[in-house]
Amino acid sequence: MKKFNTTGACLPGRHYMVDTNSRVEKIKLMVDNGDYFTINRARQYGKTTTLNLLAECLQNKYYVISLDFQDLGDESFANEETFCRDFALIFCDSLSNAIDHKSFSQLYTIIKELHDRTEDDSKGFRFIHLFRYMKQICQKSEKPVVMLIDEVDSATNNQVFLDFLAQLRSLYLKREQNEKNKTFQSVILAGVTDVKHLKSKIRDEDQHKLNSPWNIASDFDVDMSFHKEEIEVMLKEYEEDHHTGMDTSEIAQLLEDYTSGYPFLVSRLCQLLDEKVSKTMKDKTWTRDGMDEAVKLILSEDNTLFQSLTGKLQNLKEIRNILYRILMNGERFAYNAQQEYISQMYMYGFVYNDSGSLRISNRIFETLLYNLFLSDEELRNNAFYSEGSLEKNMFVSNGILNIPLVMERFIRTYTEIYGPLKDKFSEKDGRELFLLYLKPIINGTGNYYIEAQTRDQTRTDIIIDYLGKQYVIELKIWRGQRYNEEGEKQILEYLDYYNLDTGYMMSFSFNKKKETGVKRITIGNKVLFEGML
Repeated sequence: MKKFNTTGACLPGRHYMVDTNSRVEKIKLMVDNGDYFTINRARQYGKTTTLNLLAECLQNKYYVISLDFQDLGDESFANEETFCRDFALIFCDSLSNAIDHKSFSQLYTIIKELHDRTEDDSKGFRFIHLFRYMKQICQKSEKPVVMLIDEVDSATNNQVFLDFLAQLRSLYLKREQNEKNKTFQSVILAGVTDVKHLKSKIRDEDQHKLNSPWNIASDFDVDMSFHKEEIEVMLKEYEEDHHTGMDTSEIAQLLEDYTSGYPFLVSRLCQLLDEKVSKTMKDKTWTRDGMDEAVKLILSEDNTLFQSLTGKLQNLKEIRNILYRILMNGERFAYNAQQEYISQMYMYGFVYNDSGSLRISNRIFETLLYNLFLSDEELRNNAFYSEGSLEKNMFVSNGILNIPLVMERFIRTYTEIYGPLKDKFSEKDGRELFLLYLKPIINGTGNYYIEAQTRDQTRTDIIIDYLGKQYVIELKIWRGQRYNEEGEKQILEYLDYYNLDTGYMMSFSFNKKKETGVKRITIGNKVLFEGML
C-alpha cells in the first residue's frame, strides 16, 4: 500500500505523488536544447525527486550520469587531486549503471583507465586529466551524455568546487565555439544555492577568477510549487485506495491555500491527515475540520524544515529583523535580487516576489514566524498574554468562538493596564497586543494567519480557523467615519470571499469623545461587530 512520504525522494511505486509530468517535460526541453543550469530551490522543495523523475524521462534518449555530492566527504574537497579521484569514482559507478551493454564495450577502455588512475595518487590526478577522460567518454558514447549533480550546497564555499565549475564552463564554451568539441549535452546542478552567482575567491596571482565560474548557466524558471490541479491528482489516487468520501477538489484547494504549493508542506499535511488525524477524527479526517487539525499539528512539531528555517533566523539577524518588520510592523519591502539579504530570504524559502514586493511564502510559514516572534521572552511576560491565558475558557460555547466577547475583554484589559489610548500608539502596537491576547485563547485548538493583501500600516485582517469555522477580524487605526465605511465595505467583500455572514472590526481611536466597547450592526444580509478602543 502506498503512503505519503516526507523523508527522502518520493518513488512512484511506493508513495502518493503530485502529478509533476508537465514540469519534468519543461526541464527536458532545456536538456534537449543543450542548456547547463541550476535547479535551486529551498530545502525540501522536491529537487531530488524531480531529478530522479527527470533521469527516468531522459534515459531513452541520453546516458544520464546521476551524482550526489553527499557521497563525497569533506576530505574529498581538500585539494584538486583528492576531489578528482573521488569524483571520478562516483562518476564511473554511475556511468556503468547508465550505459547499456553494447555501448559499454566501446567505452570500457576509457572507463577502466579513468578508474585505474584514481587508484594511484602518485600519478598526480588533476582536472586536466579528469576532464580529458570525461570529454573522451562523451565523444565515444552512442548517446549524448547528461550529468546531474544533486546537493551541490555541500561544496559551494570551496575553491576546489569553484574550479570544477570553471572547467565545466570551459567545456561548454568550447562546444559553443565549435560543434566538433563534443561534451556533455547538459549539466544540471541542484541545491538551495544558485551557483550561477558564486564568485571564485580572489587570488593575487589569478585575478581573472573574479568572474562567476557558472555564468554560462541558463535561467531556470520552471515553477516547482504544487498547484491545486496537480494536488488533486494525488488525492484522487489516495481516494481510490481508501474511499474516504473526501471532496478532492476542496481538500486540494485547502492544501494550496495553506502551503502555496510548498512540496514538503503539502506532503506533510497529507501525511498527518492519513496517519494521525484519522485516528481521532475518523470520518471528518479529510474535511475542513480535519485540515484545521493537521495545520495545528504541523505548527506544533519540530520537523527538519522548521529546524532549518529557525536555524537561519538565529544565524542571520538581518533576515530575522526584516521578517519581523514585515509581519509585526506591517512594513513593505521591494523585491531586489541584488540585495544580499533579500536574495537569501528568497533562496531559503521565507519569501516570494509578489509583483515587486516581498511576501511571506505561505500561511504555514507566516503563522510559524508569528508564533516564534510572539514567543520571545519579553512578549511571553506581557500582561495581555497572561490575561488571555487566564480568561480563555469563557470565550468558547458549543464549539463557537465568541469574538465579540474577545474584543470586549481585550478593550477592558487594555484600559485597565494603560488607560485611554495615547497618540503614540500605532497600528503595529494594536496588532501585536491583540495577537498576544488572542494566541492563548485559540492555542491548541485553532490557528490564525494574517491576510497578506491587507497587511500594511493602516489595516490588517486576521483570519482565524477554529473547529472548522472561520472568523475574519479587521484591525485598523480610526481615521474618521468615511474611512470606517470604506473598511466596512472591504470586510464585506472578504466575507463574500470566505462565504461568511458575520465579520468583526477592531478600531483604535485617539478621539477623546469616542464611545469604547463593541456594537452590532447589520449591513444588507451581513452582520458586523465593531469594537472601539
